Amino acid sequence: MEFDLIVTLVTLVGAVVLFATEKLPVDIVALLVTGVLLGFQVVTVEEGIAGFANPAVITVACMFVLSSALQKTGALGSIGRLLSKGGGGAGMLCFLVMLCVAPVSAFVNNTAAVAVFLPLVFAAAAARKVPASRVLIPLSYAAQFGGVCTLIGTSTNLLVNSIAENSGTSGFSMFEFAPLGLIMCFIGGLFLLLFGRWLLPHRRASQLTDTYQLGEYVTELRVMEDSPLVGESIGKTPLSREYDVSILEIRRGGLTLLATVGQVILANDLLLVRGQASKLMAAKTALKIVIEPEFKLKDEALKTTDLQLCEAIIPPGSPYAGRTLEELRLGRRTGVIALAVQRTGHVVREKLGSLRMRFGDALLLLGDREGIDRLRSESGLLILNELESSSLHRHKAPLALLVMVAVVALAALKILPVLVCALLGVLVLIISQSLRADEAYQAIDWRVLVMLAGILPLGVAMQKTGAAQAVADFALNFAGRDNPTSVLAAIYLVTAILTECMSNNGAAVLLAPIAISTAHSMGLDPKPFLVAVTFAASTSFATPIGYQTNTMVYNAGGYRFSDFLRVGIPLNLLFWGIAVYFIPKFWSFSL
Repeated sequence: MEFDLIVTLVTLVGAVVLFATEKLPVDIVALLVTGVLLGFQVVTVEEGIAGFANPAVITVACMFVLSSALQKTGALGSIGRLLSKGGGGAGMLCFLVMLCVAPVSAFVNNTAAVAVFLPLVFAAAAARKVPASRVLIPLSYAAQFGGVCTLIGTSTNLLVNSIAENSGTSGFSMFEFAPLGLIMCFIGGLFLLLFGRWLLPHRRASQLTDTYQLGEYVTELRVMEDSPLVGESIGKTPLSREYDVSILEIRRGGLTLLATVGQVILANDLLLVRGQASKLMAAKTALKIVIEPEFKLKDEALKTTDLQLCEAIIPPGSPYAGRTLEELRLGRRTGVIALAVQRTGHVVREKLGSLRMRFGDALLLLGDREGIDRLRSESGLLILNELESSSLHRHKAPLALLVMVAVVALAALKILPVLVCALLGVLVLIISQSLRADEAYQAIDWRVLVMLAGILPLGVAMQKTGAAQAVADFALNFAGRDNPTSVLAAIYLVTAILTECMSNNGAAVLLAPIAISTAHSMGLDPKPFLVAVTFAASTSFATPIGYQTNTMVYNAGGYRFSDFLRVGIPLNLLFWGIAVYFIPKFWSFSL
């Protein structure tokens, strides 16, 4: 057993390091953990694969589908249109954003809620002439505020509930988290409204061409009559092959043409191109083209009645992540051109075709409405402009809402287990054709499910080998065995710190067994300590990588890493104090 204990502790440390450094994707790390534990026979084969049949994992999969149905039918969008009503500045818009998002995210997957509201928030911010950076962090945080109010609000809540039940501790009811969650919602929202004007940055430029710093990279070229480009198709010109200059549009007389591969260049055409100044100057002489001296790039220069300039981000679970635009054949497949990519505060404009996409990347796109609408209907990109997709099944929105209400009501009244309610809800949506079967499969973020299933055996190993007890005893030597409040504070703080630098679900799986063992060592009820783990893991504010909703707004809002530190650290400390004070009042330490 001592050898198994050492293997488990080494695996635990290795998992934390790999999660924090992001050397490997989180789902691969989780499978690696399972592989190590199985290879050294710390867990049995049945225990190693039990995570894939865990009720929490299956329930999370069903909640992805239910959330997607609300998204694809436009049911959530109708709620979000409240943002466009009324006047007021940044403070009023911030209040409305939190008022709309927090209740939704209590029942809908947080990332799905943010994905729906992002375009609506952008549109409302533009209409009120408010920088988007003033409201996107509150959007992300409000989704987390709401997520801790119910059992199904986040996958972390369901995961900790499953770990509690497997350890012999009674699980949590649908609204058991609500009293503490509502207090945190109110105080967190008040904090952002009172201090947001000083903490939230004015980071976003009003012009997309300024945001993506395209002024020096996009210009107009006039094709002379004796230019070797005359009569050549765009796909065969030396501009892109030899000079790395991309043609975006052709302006011919009163027409504006999107630069497709087969489009032929004529004399006196005005080409809107993207490229480095040095290479443009080299091409000027060799290809007999003239750079228009009076050209000044503005958004309007890239917009016509046929063409639209818009932004998009790579959402969680996107098939675009890890692939290049060349591999995706974005331009040829949709006719939409990528002009620039914003990533972690930096703008990438060169060699975009070979740039490997990452979750959270923001792309500046140019294309006609049909091409953009085609992209919107796919799951790879989240379009941020306000144009609506024609693919929404609006006539199914009432049924999707009714199904979600029924799932919550049946589970809350304990008529059926939450897993059964969620599964029946998914079947009703598919049978009623509110959601096609392929859309249901696409809605599930399989990486999250694999990560959940793969990391659960580590919790089993920690309890089985005594690793959780060993860590708990070590912690109690510092926090003291006679003061449960100080132990509760320590567990919350450690979970919160781990969540900022690794997966929130991973942090919950690591700390939940330790919380249970700590409670048993002190002769106390594990529930207060499990609540601390749940809330600390589900509210990550201090970094853009600690929670998926933070990553979603990071590049879209033009934020810097320090922006999250400035707003998030005080809010994390505030939530820490609220939790330590209120958890013992709602959940007694006594058995």
